[in-house]
Amino acid sequence: MSAWPGRLSLTNSALYFESLGVGVYEKAVRYDLATDMKQVIKPELTGPLGARLFDKAVMYKSTSVPEPVYFEFPEFKGNSRRDYWLDICLEILRAHRFINKHNFNKIQQSEVLGKAILGIFRYRAVREAFNIFSSQYKTLLAFNLAESLPRGDTILQTLSSRLALLNIGGAQHDMVGSPPAKQKQKLSPLEIFVGETNPLEIAVKQSISDTGRAEAAQATVDQVKVEGIDTNAAVMKELLFPVIVVASRLQLLASWKEPFKSTVFLVLSSYAILRGWIVYVLPSIFVFLAVLMLWRKLLFAVVPPATDKVALLLVFLAAVIVFVPLRVTILFVYLEAYTRELPYRKESSDKLLRRVREWWIKIPAAPVQLIKADDKKKKKR
Repeated sequence: MSAWPGRLSLTNSALYFESLGVGVYEKAVRYDLATDMKQVIKPELTGPLGARLFDKAVMYKSTSVPEPVYFEFPEFKGNSRRDYWLDICLEILRAHRFINKHNFNKIQQSEVLGKAILGIFRYRAVREAFNIFSSQYKTLLAFNLAESLPRGDTILQTLSSRLALLNIGGAQHDMVGSPPAKQKQKLSPLEIFVGETNPLEIAVKQSISDTGRAEAAQATVDQVKVEGIDTNAAVMKELLFPVIVVASRLQLLASWKEPFKSTVFLVLSSYAILRGWIVYVLPSIFVFLAVLMLWRKLLFAVVPPATDKVALLLVFLAAVIVFVPLRVTILFVYLEAYTRELPYRKESSDKLLRRVREWWIKIPAAPVQLIKADDKKKKKR
């Protein structure tokens, strides 16, 4: 491990670091962003002697370097310089991942990188024009924004279909035998539509709508957090009160403080296990929770469709456990988990997980009011 001052440069395909020697910069070391080498770029804490004290560094890791590399951006106040470099490096990296995913040709690659570079220039211009560094400026970086927006992958998929028209247009010009220089001039803009709605605009509007719902839901969660950890813990304790009561009673039976009750419970539970009734315990719990959720919709009425979906999921899981043999269920879960990273499954698996996360963050927190019991009334009782 060693630390060197130097100069960092970003191009449309790589990072270059030139360490400062005796009055001159040494030969630059290249860190690739274009080739798929499992690159990871993320914020990192650094400090003297390996201590993690200062949140002012960017970590780069890939299969081309034996150990992670840390670029530290010293700053007296805040970490805006680090955030700026992190954002623009991720923008180039994600633009190339978008290119590699869809196998774009040279013209399409230039279009994608042009969008990324233009966004970076605008990002830098706004940052230098205003001394205050705002997170809203990050919306100028299209490929970074698509990673964080709900249904951002749909926007990128629509963009790829529009970029495919560049290839079609080039093929049509090849058929008529026009020179390559004229072919570039005759390529039509991607965003001109006559008598139809822009598909990219539709995808963006849908994403903006989902973003508004997610922000509104997050605001309700933040309101609950304002009350403090103790209040949240008390609310969760009250909501889980039935489970806590059952667990405490089972613990009491297992302690054998009341031998008769413990013996009766042991005999009945052993009989249920021998007869195979234990298989129906978990499905019964799922069905009970589903009925309870649908019955107590005064509590869960913030987003009724979400409550209905969770209740139906619990009923479905209960039916699977009852009617599908256990070995088949275990085999299915094992195969699903083991084959999730296969090339032909990875994209669909990641898309499903992203949809579940986006659905979850759009659910607002249910308003819960914690009412403390009156001590005087307790004493009178």
